[in-house]
Amino acid sequence: MKSIAFALALIAASAHAQTTVTDPWVRGTVAQQKATGLFVQLTSAQGGKLVSGSSPVAGSVEIHEMAMVNDVMKMRQVPALDLPAGKTVALKPGGYHLMLMDLKQALPAGSTVPVTLVVEGVDGKRETLTLQAPVRALGAAPVKQGH
Repeated sequence: MKSIAFALALIAASAHAQTTVTDPWVRGTVAQQKATGLFVQLTSAQGGKLVSGSSPVAGSVEIHEMAMVNDVMKMRQVPALDLPAGKTVALKPGGYHLMLMDLKQALPAGSTVPVTLVVEGVDGKRETLTLQAPVRALGAAPVKQGH
């Protein structure tokens, strides 16, 4: 009986989810490395913005943007990332991504990293997304997804 109640609770939680997370991954690290990137695809049904992240393997998680400025690639922290309604926003190398800062341990390929993301809807309500992001080898290219 408990398993049925648990399954129904999961279905109810999924029905209320406004943001879909696909293809999360973290770039692997070497010993003593203190930061790495987390990449993911986010789709918000009604629109909103990614406002924060956290992970037990990092002292902080920041939303970053990489962009060309005067022919130089620069990275900067941004306070939030807009998620237009129904559009997939790709957080990827060379663009928007999440930085896991002040790492507490090395992240070897094949392991997973727990990450929590907070998305604020257009109505101001906050949604918490919990995911397990697989760690890919340091020099690994992103996996191409067929659509």
